[in-house]
Amino acid sequence: MATIRARGRKRRRPNDATLRSMTTTALRAGPRRWHRPLLTLTAAMAVLALVTAAGLAVDDRTLLGANVWLKPFKFAVSFAVYGFTLAWILSVLPRRSRPAEWASTVIVAVSVIEVAIITFQAARGHRSHYNDTTPFDSLLWSIMGSSIMVLFVAHLVVATVALRQRLPDRVAAYGIRLGLALALLGFLAAVPMVMPMDTGLAGISGAHAVGVPDGGPGLPLTGWSTTGGDLRIGHFIGMHGLQALPLLAFLLTRSRLATPTQTRLLLTAAFAYAAVVVIVTWQALRGQPLLEPDFATLTAAGAVAATTLIAVTLIVKSAPKHGPALPGGAPARNSAGDRG
Repeated sequence: MATIRARGRKRRRPNDATLRSMTTTALRAGPRRWHRPLLTLTAAMAVLALVTAAGLAVDDRTLLGANVWLKPFKFAVSFAVYGFTLAWILSVLPRRSRPAEWASTVIVAVSVIEVAIITFQAARGHRSHYNDTTPFDSLLWSIMGSSIMVLFVAHLVVATVALRQRLPDRVAAYGIRLGLALALLGFLAAVPMVMPMDTGLAGISGAHAVGVPDGGPGLPLTGWSTTGGDLRIGHFIGMHGLQALPLLAFLLTRSRLATPTQTRLLLTAAFAYAAVVVIVTWQALRGQPLLEPDFATLTAAGAVAATTLIAVTLIVKSAPKHGPALPGGAPARNSAGDRG
């Protein structure tokens, strides 16, 4: 009798194709699974991006060598992508989590505060970041600084919830968790920007450029310095790990590789991605432009590239063979370790 029950339990265990179907069902669930404040933030930032894009076209005022509307435009696009990604992540979690939903609502609030100040200061033709030139400007910058800290803590709460919950698809779970972790690394890469420093400018208490003043020659659109280090690079790359790792996980699940192989490849990619964030931040802290790496930077980048290539080669070569694809495109598994 016990053997019959055990066999029954074994037969009821879902295979990888079933698990992916469960994840797809969660993705296609009704609005109840989507965090509405985050979707509202996404829509609001999309509208602001259009408005500021119009400002770029009709207003020729400049600040630190760039159009005054460029910064609010970039922040609007960034927060639209960030808000939608978090809303998607919450929709995929198998159980609703009040701490994660509350933290996400906090993220919406502080994001609105930060972007509102950036846009208001742009309209005035004033710097928003590091600006202590007047008591009012200092107050706005202080509010922004506090908002950034709250945003980091709230993001950490969401990441912790995603780490604790058991998502049906193992590869997707790794992609989401690693993406959230890389975004946290992106937050940390921005810390040196807000540290008190002597910029040589009255009333300016921080900078994103290293070795040169903010607002010098920069790359198109991003504005990243071409004459000195720029801390925004590591911050940007790290934050967008939130999209890169889940996207890579999705692509891997479409392959015919076994689940353990997909997971190992995803972990390898995450370590390589994190190493890139560290390297470009280290490069910026030494006052070095992104496109003018010295020998030390090239050596570090080469070591990461070589290690990643070797790891990927070994993982793929050691991947177990498997049979024909199951219905729905998922490959059949030939070993117990492939059940995920």
